[in-house]
Amino acid sequence: MNNASQFVDLNSDHVMVTVIFDGAELNLTLGQNLAAALMSAGISALRNTPVSHSPRSPFCMMGACYDCLVEIDGSTQQACMTLVRDGLIINRVKYLDRQVDE
Repeated sequence: MNNASQFVDLNSDHVMVTVIFDGAELNLTLGQNLAAALMSAGISALRNTPVSHSPRSPFCMMGACYDCLVEIDGSTQQACMTLVRDGLIINRVKYLDRQVDE
């Protein structure tokens, strides 16, 4: 998993929590928008499209486009509409058993 990020966290006094993303532990900022936190952690693609299997990243960041769909604790949700909390178990949504290419 590539952890290089174009985003810089400007808040130095935040509380970090541990989440699991596709089996890997990540430390993210408590209460931050999950899509933004994952992008800050270097996660560039959250899912594949079901037909072409193209990797998709968060796009609108307001819940209109569904490009940030992830599986959170067993249910499919929009990462941009979810806040980071301790212990989240997040997986990429898989279509036809295909993985996101990074």
